[in-house]
Amino acid sequence: MAFHHIPVLFDEVMAWLAPRAGGVYCDGTLGGGGHSEGILRLAGEGAALYGIDRDERAIAAASERLAGYPGFHPIRGNFHDAKALLAEAGAPALDGALLDLGVSSPQLDEAARGFSYHEDAPLDMRMDTSAPLTAAQVVNTYAETELARVLRDWGEEKWAARIAKLICEKRAERPLETTGDLVACVDAAIPKAVRRRDDGHPARRTFQAIRIEVNDELAPLDQALCDFVSLLKPGGRLCVITFHSLEDRAVKRCFQRLQDPCVCPKSFPVCVCGRKPQVRVLAGGAVKPSKEEIARNPRAHSALLRVCEKREGI
Repeated sequence: MAFHHIPVLFDEVMAWLAPRAGGVYCDGTLGGGGHSEGILRLAGEGAALYGIDRDERAIAAASERLAGYPGFHPIRGNFHDAKALLAEAGAPALDGALLDLGVSSPQLDEAARGFSYHEDAPLDMRMDTSAPLTAAQVVNTYAETELARVLRDWGEEKWAARIAKLICEKRAERPLETTGDLVACVDAAIPKAVRRRDDGHPARRTFQAIRIEVNDELAPLDQALCDFVSLLKPGGRLCVITFHSLEDRAVKRCFQRLQDPCVCPKSFPVCVCGRKPQVRVLAGGAVKPSKEEIARNPRAHSALLRVCEKREGI
C-alpha cells in the first residue's frame, strides 16, 4: 500500500510558519511528507528541513517524495527525542517547527497495522513496528484496574471499568488476538441503547486509549513541546495540530504556561519569581479547518492548530 496522506490544515500551517529562503525547519511528524514538501517549496533555495518519524515506511515514502529537495534531511526516531536527534544531525537553531500529532491516514488505512476498528486485523497499533509493546500485550497482560485506567485516562471512556472487566473475562477463555476481538468486548460492555445514541463508533475511544498507551503519545508531550521551543530561534514559530481533546488540552496548557510562567500569588503587586515569558501565543487560540477542507477530507473535521512564537531574548 502506498504511503499516501492528505496533510490537514495545510494552508493554515504554511501561513503561520511563513517559510522563507534559507530558513531551517523541522517536521517532527513527517508522515508522507505533505507538509514538509509545502515548507520546502515555499522556502525555496537554501532552506533546510529535518523530518522526523518513528515509522520506517513514512521515512521511506517521504524520502522518495522529497528527493528533489537537497535541503531535506530524514531522521528515523521519535519527536519526543528531537533535541538529541537534531543535535546528532548537526541541525542549527530552527526558524519553525511542525507537529501533526496522532495516527496518520496510511497507518489507519493499512488494516494489518491494527489501528482501525473497521477492519479485522492483528492487535498491533505500533507506529514504530520495531517497538516491543503491542496492543495485544496491553489487552492480554495488563491488570483489570490498569486497563480501566488506560481507557479512562487516554480515551475518556466512561464505560472504562465495564470494558476492562469484559476484556479480562474474554481473555481468560482465550487471548484477544484481533481488532475484531476487541470491538466485540466493547460492544458487549456498552449497553445497546447507549451505542445507538453514540455519534460515532463505540470502540473509537477504546482504540484511541490503547494506541496512546502502546506508543506513549501523551506522557512525554509537554516536555517535547518545551524542547521544541528551546530549539527555535527568537521569532521562530511552533505549529501543533491535534485531533482529540486530550492532545489539544495538553498543547493549550503548555503554550499558556510558557506565555505566562509567573507563579507569584495574585496578591503580589509585582512578579518576584523571576520566570520570564518564553513564547507569544498566536492565532487567537485554536485554528479549525474550513468547511471546504472537511468536505474534501472528512478526517480533518476534528483537527485543531495552535501556534506559538518564541520571544526575543530567550
